Amino acid sequence: MNEFQNDLSEVAALLGDRSRSVMLWNLMDGGSHTATELSICADISPQSASNHLAKLVDAGILRIRRQGRYRYYSLASSEVAHVMESIATLLPSKADQAVECGTGRSGITYARTCYDHIAGKVGVAITESLVRNGLISPSGENYTVTDRGKGWFSSMGLDIDEIKSQRRSFARQCLDWSERKPHLAGALGSSLLQTILKRNWARKTRLSRELLITASGKSGLMDALKLEI
Repeated sequence: MNEFQNDLSEVAALLGDRSRSVMLWNLMDGGSHTATELSICADISPQSASNHLAKLVDAGILRIRRQGRYRYYSLASSEVAHVMESIATLLPSKADQAVECGTGRSGITYARTCYDHIAGKVGVAITESLVRNGLISPSGENYTVTDRGKGWFSSMGLDIDEIKSQRRSFARQCLDWSERKPHLAGALGSSLLQTILKRNWARKTRLSRELLITASGKSGLMDALKLEI
């Protein structure tokens, strides 16, 4: 086995452990959490969680931030989130129903954060509406913003040139694990979610990746994209 194969198997082993994969999945909300909080999610002791988390930090999968007596863990990059979301798409379709929290117009399969952008049924619907209205266009594994799209994003308070200058992918297609269709990720997807949250079109829920779409959000998306959700 060469060095690459050995490194690959080590990363796969790290992600394949049940406790570690559960904690990583819960860090997909894009936030920072303590070992105690993550131990509750994984149903293990805080000491065991700390040991698992230390391995993920050493591997560069997680980053750690110390604040006073507490240590906060978060995903090291958007690439880690992309890998976790991609792994989830390998689940059989029946698994979608098993993890869904609620039905209809609620729950993580309806609207959720995928690291720092919006995913789920709503996230895919927004992306498809952006394409349908000629604001973005699929290009390989990414999206490009059209001239018309630049004006639209500007009306939403987003500067495309400024967003492009960020040191990360600009507008990437992220395969949604519950919808099995792409949603908008990258710097543009992150900026769009922040705008949606600032406008109170959606609200985050505590200790969950679920997003609650507000009445003003439904109205705003209808006005901005002719999108009914």
